[in-house]
Amino acid sequence: MTSGLWELVLKGAWVTVQLLVLSALLATAAAFVAGVARTHKLWIVRFLAGLYTEVFRGTSALVMIFWVFFVLPPAFGWQLVPLWAGTLALGLTYGAYGAEIVRGALVAVDPAQQEGGIALSFTPWQRMRLILLPQAVPEMIPPFSNLLVELLKGTALVSIMGMGDLAFSGNLVRLALQESAEIYTYILLIYFVIAFLLTRAMRGLEKKLKAQVGKAPRKRESALPEPAGIGGVR
Repeated sequence: MTSGLWELVLKGAWVTVQLLVLSALLATAAAFVAGVARTHKLWIVRFLAGLYTEVFRGTSALVMIFWVFFVLPPAFGWQLVPLWAGTLALGLTYGAYGAEIVRGALVAVDPAQQEGGIALSFTPWQRMRLILLPQAVPEMIPPFSNLLVELLKGTALVSIMGMGDLAFSGNLVRLALQESAEIYTYILLIYFVIAFLLTRAMRGLEKKLKAQVGKAPRKRESALPEPAGIGGVR
């Protein structure tokens, strides 16, 4: 493969990384807002958060991209560039899945912690910020890591808009070389490297957050018994 074609692939990889970062930020914000709202004491807040979650979890990300890019412009009289259309569609879609992660982690916190905050006359926001979130966030990291990898793979869907991401660039190179096996092997490897780096970074973040709340993983103890001394005395 020539240097010019490699440059095209690398530019596509950079576009994919940009889309991943932007949509991940939007998904994280949407997940925390909706997830916290689903634990709110007002039923209307829980209903609206649940409506968002069910709608975006129950629709196809591919169709959502089509809808944002092709349906919204005639309806509202403005056009989103492919990067922002993809960010909006993917961020809101995967944010709905993340909302359930946030809700589940908050609900899993020991109720005694919540009761202790009430006994200390903390406001609901203080209980959320000082008690619930510090304990719940470390437990969210592993499922969020999986969701982030799924989001990375979902970025390939934006190629339907003609956006020059990694998948779109790889297809252009395939058409130029008339060689599928080589180029798609390279594309798979690039996706794998990005996903591997993401999971390693999230694992490091998980260890750091758990250490801050005193939940650092313990060293694995040896399963072998200690050698016996003279007469069987250790």
